[in-house]
Amino acid sequence: MAVETPVCDFGWKAPDFSLPGVDGKTYTLEDVRGPNGTLVIYMCNHCPYVLAVLDRLIRDVRDLQAQGIGVVAINSNDPVQYPDDSFDNMVKMAAQHDFPFPYLFDESQAVARAYDAVCTPDFFGFDTKLGLQYRGRLDASRKETGPADARRELFEAMSEVAKTGQGPKDQIPSMGCSIKWRQ
Repeated sequence: MAVETPVCDFGWKAPDFSLPGVDGKTYTLEDVRGPNGTLVIYMCNHCPYVLAVLDRLIRDVRDLQAQGIGVVAINSNDPVQYPDDSFDNMVKMAAQHDFPFPYLFDESQAVARAYDAVCTPDFFGFDTKLGLQYRGRLDASRKETGPADARRELFEAMSEVAKTGQGPKDQIPSMGCSIKWRQ
């Protein structure tokens, strides 16, 4: 079942976290914070909405990192119900796709709840003071990859945040698979 993200609550403060990464390190919000903003992505290994945009997401992340945006991805899905989203499979996926960002496991799901994450992918774009400026989609892709010339909405929004500290007033919600909450 597809779920849409709520509209951006401008200025909402990013909750801190301390989560294990697929590289064996533990990361906090401060560790991943960028000098010009921070992007927190909720994603997982199996979701067709994530898989449809993964190559574009990696491209956009690399371009945003060059502008001083810190980026982290968090998987909060229950690996008991969804073994594809296990930590071991996260390690494999990150290596296979050469993720340019830390990929963290939120086993307790407390961080996803603190962020009120609802789906994969769910994008939280913060300004330098960790106030929310973007809660929209990557681009027009859904379960299938969108057209090659699709507007790079996440990239444009976070580039604007990097330059001005402000996200766009009009944002189209992200859509994806619901977070797979524990029973």
